[in-house]
Amino acid sequence: MNIYYTDTFELPLPEGHRFPIDKYRLLRLALLERGVVARTRLLQALPAQADLVMTAHDPSYVRAVLDGSLDRRMQRRIGLPWSPGFVTRTLASVGATIEASRSAVHHGFGASLSGGTHHAFRDYGEGYCVFNDVAVAIAVLRREGRARRPAVVDLDVHQGNGTAAMLENDGQAYTLSIHGAGNFPFRKYPSTRDVDLPDGCGDADYLDALAPELERVAAFGPDIIYYQAGVDVIAEDALGRLSLSIEGVARRDRMVGELAQRLGVPLVMTMGGGYAKPIAHTVEAHCAGHVVMRELFG
Repeated sequence: MNIYYTDTFELPLPEGHRFPIDKYRLLRLALLERGVVARTRLLQALPAQADLVMTAHDPSYVRAVLDGSLDRRMQRRIGLPWSPGFVTRTLASVGATIEASRSAVHHGFGASLSGGTHHAFRDYGEGYCVFNDVAVAIAVLRREGRARRPAVVDLDVHQGNGTAAMLENDGQAYTLSIHGAGNFPFRKYPSTRDVDLPDGCGDADYLDALAPELERVAAFGPDIIYYQAGVDVIAEDALGRLSLSIEGVARRDRMVGELAQRLGVPLVMTMGGGYAKPIAHTVEAHCAGHVVMRELFG
């Protein structure tokens, strides 16, 4: 199984910025140190070409991001300062998911140690999301004839509003979002299926809610599954407001992996959110998910 990383492309942030940029590097190092992934299967992603990004995004928006002409209001909505490094890292995040998708088609599983930027819409971004890596990867795989009928299983604590909007009128795509009801975005955009969970929801209630939704995904008959595996659902997360344990997240990840295996379809996993303090809890939760996927697909 191939896993793609982007953390070697530096994203400059001002001191004290709340986005936990170090989690990507720390996760990559943890996976290597623990032997979860072989060094030969951990690959640096290349920045996606602009024309590929434009298969899903408005060309004028893409050009404004790339040349730094995005107006201040839109930049504030994204929440990350513009710089040349910002552009390269953003494109690399999309590139990682495209390559993970191609790898999954060939090997059954592929992952990005980045991505899951589900708050990006066709012509704007928000919530630390610039381009929607999953929507772009779906468009690219369709253009290449590698997949036709994708399902997106979004289990980040925040609703996948951008992904829902970008695939809203796509009769050959299914979007599932299970998220905190009272959390960002406060104006939700309807997915094919949305499940709102109350603050404090723990392992048992969460997994009970997940099981029937995965059966609905199965009934849709996807030929590829994209899994937004945000770990901001854990009790230690600063922004999550749910109360899952790391063990509960690993069980969640196993349920998604086993669904893909049962259906015999490729699975693409992206990181999504994670804002625990200390950051070690975020890294540990992501590591647990990769251990599960190695057991299933490695």
